[in-house]
Amino acid sequence: MNLNLQLFVFGRTITTRPITPADEPALLEIYASTRAEELAQVDWSAEQKQPFVAQQFAAQHAHYQQYYPGAAFLLIEVDGVTAGRLYLAHWPRELRIIDISLLPEQRNQGLGSAFLRAILAEGARLGLPVSIHVERFNPALRLYQRLGFAIREDKGVYLLMECQPEVIAHA
Repeated sequence: MNLNLQLFVFGRTITTRPITPADEPALLEIYASTRAEELAQVDWSAEQKQPFVAQQFAAQHAHYQQYYPGAAFLLIEVDGVTAGRLYLAHWPRELRIIDISLLPEQRNQGLGSAFLRAILAEGARLGLPVSIHVERFNPALRLYQRLGFAIREDKGVYLLMECQPEVIAHA
């Protein structure tokens, strides 16, 4: 799937581009930022946490590459600077947001909402629902609900949420 987005949010230019092997350090930093709160509760030194996070990132990255062939694996940039990642699969019956993560300094500025709205617009254009897995206690859950996502399946720790094209069209 080839999806390069360019959005303008509050005077900032937000773009995506396919990830490359050279992006691995930035992708690791993005991943680590999503696990920082969890790891803050673990009594490990930074030297102990770093290889653990690197191993977890490598496992997740390999899993995504193996189980989502043909997906768009994109780096998000704001004014040319790395801001996050967006992984998106276009399946025959839905668009699946595999992952959307922003670095902490880029959160709560409307960037995630702008990307989600663009993806929802693409889903509506194609007549496809848009889905995403989200951890039950992820603060982004409220954002997904505001944008019209509803719980399709409760998987314990994770919720599979979905926004139908007719909901998108009326949002």
